[in-house]
Amino acid sequence: MRIAIAGAGAVGQSIARELLEGEHEVLLIERTTANYHPRLIPGAEWMLADACELASLEEAGLQSCDVVIAATGDDKVNLVVSLLSKTEFAVRRVVARVNDPRNEWLFTDAWGVDVAVSTPRMLAAMVEEAVNVGDLVRLMTLRQGQANLVEVTLPESTPLAGRRVRDLKLPVDAALVSILRGGRVIVPQADDPLEAGDEMLFVATSNVESEIRAVIHDQPE
Repeated sequence: MRIAIAGAGAVGQSIARELLEGEHEVLLIERTTANYHPRLIPGAEWMLADACELASLEEAGLQSCDVVIAATGDDKVNLVVSLLSKTEFAVRRVVARVNDPRNEWLFTDAWGVDVAVSTPRMLAAMVEEAVNVGDLVRLMTLRQGQANLVEVTLPESTPLAGRRVRDLKLPVDAALVSILRGGRVIVPQADDPLEAGDEMLFVATSNVESEIRAVIHDQPE
């Protein structure tokens, strides 16, 4: 895939390195000379330009990008980049960094954002996940708030130990997408048994999260 990243600060550079390792084609767009260091990531294409300017994005060939990542440290810039990417260049997938959680409500499809990534929210979720074993933790909002990625770690006393995936009576708008067990990533199959300590990842709408919680604790909703 061809992926454009607006913002070549520490965050943008880190994302670029990860994507290059995945053998993607990466374009870094940076407007300040202070962060413009092509020698640091020679495998990426670099462009010294303002990603908020339509002419710059046209010159960058944004219409040929599969994904745009707005990763600057300025939420206003990230919103403008997202909107231009989606409305002017019809980029299929736009991911935007949220720097200030108070602005998170703006990062929706109205501004061209497909996925909003809030570092403070993710850190808070990781803390909750670490200390609240057995409780449902929301990790990320997907598709403009239509669904969430949620996680629960089965406690040692879980009543689900030994049961099969098929035994989970999940609500309609929820899907178990992965089970993390030790160092393994398991794509759940109907006959797979559940074990204490399993980290279960679900994609679900907000209104059924309480039903998932009831299923995990084997309690009728």
